[in-house]
Amino acid sequence: MSGTLKHVLVAPKGMGLNDFVAMKEGFFAAEGLDVEFDMKTFAGTQASWRGLDYMDRPQDRPYAEKREVVQGACAWGTVCNAGAGMGRFVAEGHGVSPWAIFVNPKSKIFKPEDLRDVPIAVGMRAGSHFNVPYRLEPFMPLEHIKAVNVGGFGARLQALIDGEFEAASLLPPQIAMAEELGFRKVMENTFHTIWWVPETASPDVVGAYVRALDRAEKALEADLPKYLPLWEMSVPAEFRDRKWDYTKFGRGERFVKKPIPRAEFDEIVAQAERWGLDDHMKEKSFEKLVFAAE
Repeated sequence: MSGTLKHVLVAPKGMGLNDFVAMKEGFFAAEGLDVEFDMKTFAGTQASWRGLDYMDRPQDRPYAEKREVVQGACAWGTVCNAGAGMGRFVAEGHGVSPWAIFVNPKSKIFKPEDLRDVPIAVGMRAGSHFNVPYRLEPFMPLEHIKAVNVGGFGARLQALIDGEFEAASLLPPQIAMAEELGFRKVMENTFHTIWWVPETASPDVVGAYVRALDRAEKALEADLPKYLPLWEMSVPAEFRDRKWDYTKFGRGERFVKKPIPRAEFDEIVAQAERWGLDDHMKEKSFEKLVFAAE
């Protein structure tokens, strides 16, 4: 694509490699984008959120500061964020990411039922949080599910390492990091992620971004080992002294260039309401919360 590249600020989730592959291989530029990674927001989403209220988390601040940033989160979090006035969710694609709860190897917790009334380290109203009631509710009443806000994945993994929490809700790549450190997986599954953007975002820019992620997905499918070292980009600075075996980190989040079903949106809103996590949502209409890219 010829002409001037359009600048866009992107905060990678770090749960997958697509953003990093798209940058490395020039897919963003090929789609006419000059992508700058918002490392301040990215580092913040990995760090502690203790003492922070909703709307003051690192991923919330671009909206308070009127900065246009393309971000992604779990489907629940993205819909709730959009409903709370923080942008709109992008319907043109979604991610599929692993999720798991890990415990100390000396823990007596071996199955989901053992997590009854056990404090679980999560990141408030993000994927690590929403997944906990979603996955544990079949095993116990909601009042016995104890999610505790610790923050981003670096903070949650450190809380597990320090023994501050017996259990932590983890996403890629900290799932692979926890396995390498010898922590025990109690349960695992996958969940959907969605991207969200400011209301003022350019539809053609968002469309180009989605196409670049799709190009990266095809590259990953063709030669995954080539790109596994890029996991280093997702490891917080405080963990980089250790020589991680990135060959064992796996794919992490996958990008799917298809919208989530409309029925899933309705289910997301209903679940958030039942869990009492919809209290900041001012809008719950699909038509008013969706962003149409080109």
